[in-house]
Amino acid sequence: MADDEAEDEGPAVELGTGEPVEGAPLARIASRLTWPQERERIRQKEGDAVIRTPDGPQTLSDVLDRVDVTYFDTRQTFVREIEGVVGTGPVPTSERSHSR
Repeated sequence: MADDEAEDEGPAVELGTGEPVEGAPLARIASRLTWPQERERIRQKEGDAVIRTPDGPQTLSDVLDRVDVTYFDTRQTFVREIEGVVGTGPVPTSERSHSR
């Protein structure tokens, strides 16, 4: 029974033991939506979601306020526009974001 053997092996990837990171990855929020999507519909559906950014956690609604685009034709367009506002790069851990 191959399935029984796989269960005994444990996880394929070890999880880190570092400090937790506040907020959800932008990709997770984007995957919960269907495309195309208007900015205000995204705000209604996911606006209170907190996303991870290089400057610390931010609500998606706050970030959408700074995006000029009102209609996202694809998931990639949405991610590109949000990242254009918040940037990309290392995300601070909970400990570092509270010490700012």
